[in-house]
Amino acid sequence: MSTHETLLKANSLCAWYGAAQILYDVDLEVRRGEVVALMGRNGAGKSTTLKTLIGMLAKRKGNVSFLGHDISKSEPHHAAKLGLGFVPEDRRVFTDLTVMENLEVGKQPPRRWADGSEAPLWTPERLFKLFPNLGEMPDRPGGRMSGGEQQMLTVARTLMGNPYLVLLDEPSEGVAPVIVEQMANMILELKAQGVSILLSEQNMHFAELVSDRAYVLEKGQIRYHATMAELAANEEVRRAYLSV
Repeated sequence: MSTHETLLKANSLCAWYGAAQILYDVDLEVRRGEVVALMGRNGAGKSTTLKTLIGMLAKRKGNVSFLGHDISKSEPHHAAKLGLGFVPEDRRVFTDLTVMENLEVGKQPPRRWADGSEAPLWTPERLFKLFPNLGEMPDRPGGRMSGGEQQMLTVARTLMGNPYLVLLDEPSEGVAPVIVEQMANMILELKAQGVSILLSEQNMHFAELVSDRAYVLEKGQIRYHATMAELAANEEVRRAYLSV
């Protein structure tokens, strides 16, 4: 598989909450080795897009393919088995389980790319190098961790599934600045180790640090798509859709 090959592709993606349509004909793609940012203000449809891609919204239409598999009508567990990871904004850790036990819950067999090469393989030891804080508290219950630590644990547990691509929902939201910096470093390290990422994000500075390309959403529609450098240089788009 080439490093430019498309991993995830959505065409004409629409979604509803009840009778209310939230997404309108969203087209996007993520290629191998990329970090792509899905940007927009609160309520623009960023998190809804990620949830729709992974199959969490029952009422949806359009086409979603992952590694050539049609997952348009799949349940989230099916996408996860194929190697599509999802880290929700609300940090779903098992509060009664320790850090190590949380990691074991996410464990999946090793994976290979279509060309036979090995995909990134994650172990607790490897993850503790990426997240030193977690390595200092392997026996701590999830419920006795800070919000930032829980965020790290949720990412680490997702990586234990050895995903080809991770959907990361609002990684910098509501965590301390020092954790935001660690998150940025973590994303760059994951990219260096072969993990592709699609993240939803409001923080322009954070997105600029880690992303190769960006899609800008407003009212459930893609309004702009460019490289991250082009978005950073386009003051008109940032003012119109990102309030930056």
